[in-house]
Amino acid sequence: MEIIGQAFAYIQNHLDDFQKALVAHLQLSLLALFLAAVTCVPLGILTSRFGTVARVIINGVGIARVIPSIAVLLVLLPVIGVGFTPAVVTLTLLAFPPILINTDAGMRGLDPATLEAARGMGMAWYESLFEVELPLALPVIIGGIRTATIEIIASATLATFIGAGGFGDFITQGLGGNDNRVVLVGAIPVAILALVAELLLATLQRLVSPTTSASFKTT
Repeated sequence: MEIIGQAFAYIQNHLDDFQKALVAHLQLSLLALFLAAVTCVPLGILTSRFGTVARVIINGVGIARVIPSIAVLLVLLPVIGVGFTPAVVTLTLLAFPPILINTDAGMRGLDPATLEAARGMGMAWYESLFEVELPLALPVIIGGIRTATIEIIASATLATFIGAGGFGDFITQGLGGNDNRVVLVGAIPVAILALVAELLLATLQRLVSPTTSASFKTT
């Protein structure tokens, strides 16, 4: 516990640096999550409407999930360079798989009888999409966003390697100087951010979940 106290004392003595790292980490994470969500949710809706080609896309994205974050960063480094924008691009790409896969799964998992009932009521395709399909698929979609958020917050520490800042600066500084208290200055806030995001999104996911699973196919 003594080293944790030393870490907090370090934060007090370097408050400006800590605040800059916090702002940079939040900017990287929130922007990447936003870009991934506005891209992958519509794309996931589209893939759920098609067959073979969509399956190839989804399977390819699923395979991409096993690629480590640092590998993605190193591969893209010669192409996109260094700095804030390249870091956002990399984090956005890392967030694609869980959001795209969950959106596709959520839309495909809807009970055909429910969709047929919507059509029987005379709903247009866009009315069915926004009033029936998306509300029912939303818990699954949020599950993907929840996973992506945690991955982004954790992976944003790697942005330090391309000069984008964030809490990774403290971690690399501490490792380089063999100073565990500085490592904790970077690691503890990342863990707290991830925990808070997990709790908030898990609560949201429960709130939007339907009271019955009758609208989803049972397996």
